[in-house]
Amino acid sequence: MELTKLTRRGPCEWELPRHGNMRVPAVVYASEALVRDMDDKVFEQAANVATLPGIVGASYVMPDAHWGYGFPIGGVAAFDPDEGGVVSAGGVGFDISCGVRCLLTNLRRADIDPVRKVLAEALFSRIPAGVGSTGAIRLDGAQMDAMLAGGAKWAVQRGWGTSDDLERIEERGQMLHAKPGCVSDQAKKRQRDECGTLGSGNHYLEVQEVTAVHDASIAAAYGLEHGGIVVMIHCGSRGLGHQIGTEFLRRMAQQAPAHGLVLPDRELACAPIRSELGAEYLGAMRAGINCALANRQILTHLVREVFADLLPAARLPLLYDVSHNTCKLEQHRVGGRMRELYVHRKGATRALGPGHPDIPAPLRAAGQPVLIGGSMGTGSYVLAGTGSSESMALSSACHGAGRAMSRSQALKRWHGRQVVDELAARGILIRSPSPRGVAEEAPGAYKDVGAVVDAAEAAGLAKKVARLEPLICIKG
Repeated sequence: MELTKLTRRGPCEWELPRHGNMRVPAVVYASEALVRDMDDKVFEQAANVATLPGIVGASYVMPDAHWGYGFPIGGVAAFDPDEGGVVSAGGVGFDISCGVRCLLTNLRRADIDPVRKVLAEALFSRIPAGVGSTGAIRLDGAQMDAMLAGGAKWAVQRGWGTSDDLERIEERGQMLHAKPGCVSDQAKKRQRDECGTLGSGNHYLEVQEVTAVHDASIAAAYGLEHGGIVVMIHCGSRGLGHQIGTEFLRRMAQQAPAHGLVLPDRELACAPIRSELGAEYLGAMRAGINCALANRQILTHLVREVFADLLPAARLPLLYDVSHNTCKLEQHRVGGRMRELYVHRKGATRALGPGHPDIPAPLRAAGQPVLIGGSMGTGSYVLAGTGSSESMALSSACHGAGRAMSRSQALKRWHGRQVVDELAARGILIRSPSPRGVAEEAPGAYKDVGAVVDAAEAAGLAKKVARLEPLICIKG
């Protein structure tokens, strides 16, 4: 990106001034190096988002941003229904409620090393992964609707986890006002056998070691300590979420003229929040969130079973579960007053600051855990939300490393077996049904997650708490 087009507002804050039909500016939170490496399409998309009706504040871009469908991945935007605000399926993304869950353990590296290969094989055997992967759970129509309405709460009621888990999940494990009736039969059909599966793409399950603690007091509040072992799960709503996104994007594009919407890009298809189509999408999208929450909850149960078999003394309580592809109704102070806004976060994580009532009580004083998954074979991070992020970016932060090249480009540069062998030489065990998938997600295909996290912290979006290094990675 040519920096001459941006106005620098701070070491890691940039503004793309209003021009053309933009209703608000675009604000980018990133270091100069990260900004220079961003594709021009990121800024074009951020500017396009800024033209949508009812947008407030700015069109925000996180430090891990890269271009996506309509909205940039790493994009945040809020819309006021009282001002004709819209909801956009592209602003949520196809993998609705894709997110990250982190489980603590009472284990250390010395407990894992003697059984690491056996543990890797057991997790790979029990955790279905890959394109079209299916699990042992098959839902009929009534069970499907119950899952779409109940989320992780439904899963716990069926024995997959405990009530303690629900206190450590966004929305306490259940997104209210979901409307399973707004989810198509085709979407439900795609999900019938996919509960408790990882899927493909950049989704994974990792056993990790805490190798650095950057803020001892917050780490202690979170239950993290140097040398401790954690498990991180990254996945979403599988085929159901993708089908919802596909169907509603088409309907939104078709009905845009009837709603008086002139779109700079067809991929920005949207609908007024206070329209029948907008209400239907929100109901279906919330059901997709519940699907993802249920999916991660079932995976948690399967992981605990594997650890119980091999390490009977292991305990795996939940630290936190946070999504990064959602649209939520939230209260934010914008323009000097509190407003109810529909906040789109696409490839961006909610990052509530200390004291916020939506943070679980034991964690509230420290701020919300922000879980940043690294690329395969690289470190991940736990951050904490800050008070400053509220006024800067609607309490939002980055969600991962962010791609530096496309999957097709990665396939031309790496082979799956090569990547697996190179990581094994570094002590990281990779298990995947797809060599192609491994090549597509090679560590070099992503930005430096450490640089992304440093930029988020320097900007004030979140505070660095701990770094986690992978020991085992189950990859779709």
